[in-house]
Amino acid sequence: MLSFSFKNRIAFNYIVSGSILIAIVFLFIYNIVKYSVNKHVNEEIQEELYKHLDDVSTDSNDTYLIQVDQWRAREHNSISVNPVFVEFYDNNKLLIDKSPNLKSSNLKLFPNSNNEFIDTKLNNIPVRQIQTAIINKGEVVGYLVVAMSLEDFEIVMILKNILLITFPLILILLFLIARFFAGRSIKPVRTIIETSSQITKDNLQTRIPLPQNKDELYVLSENINNLLNRIESAIDREKQFTSDASHELRTPLAVIKGTMEVLIRKPRNQQEYEEKIQFCISEVDRLNHMVDQLLLLARFENQKQNVKQETIYLNALVLDNLTRFSEKSENKKLKIKTQFSEDYYLISDNYLVSIIISNLISNAIKYSNPNGEIAIELGKTNDVVTFSITDYGVGIAKNDLDKIFNSFYRSDVSNHPEIKGTGLGLSIVKRLCDLLKLEIAVESKLNQGTKFVLNFPLSKLK
Repeated sequence: MLSFSFKNRIAFNYIVSGSILIAIVFLFIYNIVKYSVNKHVNEEIQEELYKHLDDVSTDSNDTYLIQVDQWRAREHNSISVNPVFVEFYDNNKLLIDKSPNLKSSNLKLFPNSNNEFIDTKLNNIPVRQIQTAIINKGEVVGYLVVAMSLEDFEIVMILKNILLITFPLILILLFLIARFFAGRSIKPVRTIIETSSQITKDNLQTRIPLPQNKDELYVLSENINNLLNRIESAIDREKQFTSDASHELRTPLAVIKGTMEVLIRKPRNQQEYEEKIQFCISEVDRLNHMVDQLLLLARFENQKQNVKQETIYLNALVLDNLTRFSEKSENKKLKIKTQFSEDYYLISDNYLVSIIISNLISNAIKYSNPNGEIAIELGKTNDVVTFSITDYGVGIAKNDLDKIFNSFYRSDVSNHPEIKGTGLGLSIVKRLCDLLKLEIAVESKLNQGTKFVLNFPLSKLK
């Protein structure tokens, strides 16, 4: 199948629409000229017909007399650029008289034609004629035929030929002009093609130059650049994630390997074996927890999770997660205060909301000081249901607040070596909040504590 370039298709579509418009204009001009010329010829013939009818007089014998002298005097004395041909016939359709300019030629007398314009030929010359019956006392006593040459009105045919010849020439010229301007118009498209061909997985920094005119191509170029920005950002995050994940996974494996190597260097007593093995088990548990979190984060990063819409009793959900972490909170002797002013129900995904609440509670317990306090509140403010959890522990530095939702990022806890983690919990929370279209905010001061606030829009309420 023959394919056209985009430039040629634009030019072709332009000349198709242009040709229709030009054809309409040409037809309009041709018909106007044709109508005007025909009207003029018909009026002249009609005028001549009336003149010559005045030269006819009838008598009582059902015949008519032609005022020959008067008629011939007028014929010889008048100047006519376009000659008029006249013939008189009797009631038997026999020729009585005719104008001298006919010489040996005769006009045709058509049967059943009265006061009608007929196009015919006289000695191969196109003429238009009209014939009328001469009536005396209700009886036809003769016929008058008047004709006029159409040679001088060939302008109609000439105009027709001119239009037929110039029409394809104009279309070809229009196509070339349209193709030229189409080529200039789609120059940004060629730039997009050339630039996009330079973009590879190893070269994502190249961007398409924006056209000067802020038209559709400008918007297209801008959208492609924005898409490239998002792709580059996603690939950079993926590379960083892979690098961080490799590092974080390698660390516990190295610790386990080192511990095992120490154990086999020399015989040890049972207590030492148990301590080292128990340490390795804890590292394996931490490694297993990290893998679970990585898989969970990757699952939601691909945006393939189907969000369910189900009724959630938020109060019970919070209390269930507190029960899960009761052993850890008791080990640190934490005091957990809950304040629920009423029962709150949501329409959302119970599993995903539970993960968010669980990670926020786990985070609060982890960064609370021993014998500290955690405050959990559920309330309704304006058009949202608010869940807030506040700990009074190590806090977060102001410069670190905008980084806490990044994967594997952990704030400086060098003064608290007992606090361990993977740096994935809050990144999972942020990803799930984006997926469920929830708002999350954080307030924190170093060594004073941290407060997370989660807002559930009213539209999600039952």
